Amino acid sequence: MTLPDKPRGRSREVEESELVRAARGHGLAVFQPTDPHAPEFLGELRTLRPEVLCVASYGVILKPALLELCPQGALNVHGSLLPRWRGASPIQAAVLAGDAVTGVSIQRIVLALDEGDVLLAKERTIGARETSGDLFASLAVLGGEALVEALDQLEDGIATFTPQDPTRATYARKIRKERGAIDWTKPAVELERAVRAFNPWPLVRFCDPKGRELNLLAAQVVEGDATAAPGTVLEANQRFVVACGSGALELLELQAAGKRALPAAEFLRGARISKGEKVGTPPTHPK
Repeated sequence: MTLPDKPRGRSREVEESELVRAARGHGLAVFQPTDPHAPEFLGELRTLRPEVLCVASYGVILKPALLELCPQGALNVHGSLLPRWRGASPIQAAVLAGDAVTGVSIQRIVLALDEGDVLLAKERTIGARETSGDLFASLAVLGGEALVEALDQLEDGIATFTPQDPTRATYARKIRKERGAIDWTKPAVELERAVRAFNPWPLVRFCDPKGRELNLLAAQVVEGDATAAPGTVLEANQRFVVACGSGALELLELQAAGKRALPAAEFLRGARISKGEKVGTPPTHPK
């Protein structure tokens, strides 16, 4: 068993321990190979005579020796409605794009990136205030249900695999920390989506007028002064509103480094920020 490349927020060590305990509690053998293609691991797997291989957000390109080990092949639980959002970050990509609907796809694993035929898909609407973390938790449950249904179809001999339409394919590149640095010249609607897409990681970041770097955990699009330059503070009393490239963004929840998250009104009481001041974009911290 290995761990998925999920939106961050909890330590992998804690998550691993919970997964291992749950698996062993159900009487399952647990393997944690450093290299799933190592001869010794492939040998152990062959002794179990598996009929089908299943992975979810595995993060490792599977080679033919592993894909061909099972007579029913290998299935992947993918967090989008393929062929939309192939790639590493489909959940974040759906939020960033403002998609109204997402879901999970059970697909056959092939050597090309997420191009395998789809056995089944399940849809789910995206709430107006949902973050990537919210969606990941929901799609994890939906994906588990879909995988069980897919395995039942294989067992009953009624599974039908449908080729993807390559003309409809879109791609979700891997999220890196520097993408969280806010650009106030962008439209407010895009920035609000980014706030949700990058929560819980890498989080949208900006600098207040005093140069302090802050995480922006929640925001909403509001009307603002169309003549104000992007980054101008339009309100800083009970509400924290900033002008964007078009529209304005109300900052609802903020967090300074090493501090607890605060509602905007509580944050502003000690921040000494005034209307007309400018907020900025922090330096990027590539990883």
